[in-house]
Amino acid sequence: MRVKTMRMLSYLALAVAAVAAPASQWSEGGVAHAQYGGLSQAGFEAYLPQLRARALAEGVSRNTIDRIFPTLQFSQRTIDLDRPQAAAPVGSPTSIQPFEPYRSRHLTASLISRGRDRYLANLPMLTDISRRFGVQPSVIVAIWGKETSYGSVTGDFDLLNSLASLSYEGRRRELFTEEFVATLKMIDRGIPRSMLKGSWAGATGYPQFLPSVWLRLGYDWNQDGRADIWSSQGDALASIANYLSNAGWKPNVPWGVKASVPAGFNRGGMSTRLVSPRCPRVFERHSRWMTMAEWRRMGVVPHSGYMPSENEMMSLIEPDGPGATAYLLTTNYRTILDYNCSNFYALAVGLLADSISR
Repeated sequence: MRVKTMRMLSYLALAVAAVAAPASQWSEGGVAHAQYGGLSQAGFEAYLPQLRARALAEGVSRNTIDRIFPTLQFSQRTIDLDRPQAAAPVGSPTSIQPFEPYRSRHLTASLISRGRDRYLANLPMLTDISRRFGVQPSVIVAIWGKETSYGSVTGDFDLLNSLASLSYEGRRRELFTEEFVATLKMIDRGIPRSMLKGSWAGATGYPQFLPSVWLRLGYDWNQDGRADIWSSQGDALASIANYLSNAGWKPNVPWGVKASVPAGFNRGGMSTRLVSPRCPRVFERHSRWMTMAEWRRMGVVPHSGYMPSENEMMSLIEPDGPGATAYLLTTNYRTILDYNCSNFYALAVGLLADSISR
């Protein structure tokens, strides 16, 4: 994958985390936190010529630039929500938390029930999408559910104001400048600004794509001329499948399977040497890779379900520690991590997918 793409994807977990924030943090009209010195509408307006020059240099039409730039407003609320991220950046040392409390909060009976309804209602279309991209329908629906509760919670921040404000603030200027310019390119492609709403961090639509992800992987399933991830379920679901396929999803292979680890299992020498380039700590709880057959010979027993072949390479994770439910993970689990680099997120997506299709 290209370096620029990897740099862009490194922020996807943060953008998605913004989607999971309480509803009170979603509205641009909410009460702002403490003001931060040095940032103002006047300073923002003085910075805008730099963004204008960058947009022109990257091929955004002058018509779009002339229409949009006079309307841009500094969003203090966006900066207030971003500041805690600076205090605790992705990958910073933290104590390892158990998965079960997260699972109980996020995999609710309502989320599962509504997911089954969406799955059954869209199954013919999902089957066609799966045939096109090789991704299981239940996984596509699970990501839709995990990202935006099946499209019901997508955020209402104006993307251009938020991304321009984050670029001006400067903590991760290059990233947000790229996403701001990508949003202008979306307008060049016919997406009205009124649709370009989302999280304070720039994620938008049912799949919560960053603008640059939409430019690269948004898919026009209904062939009406644009990839409408904001109101077309077909376009949104196909775009999710396109993302996973592009990230390396293997057809006809599960994300993983629950497993039991025998008492007295020797974990010495089982740790992985792999390090994620985007989220340095994400593999800390993973074992090294072995085949399913090798795990069986070591006494690790997979539970019933969609089983991978005996030759499939898998790693072991025990997210609640020894003695609790473990999971054998395929490379497709790593593909879900590409969507959001969090073990809890990826496990929740996999378990939601299993529950939806059950």
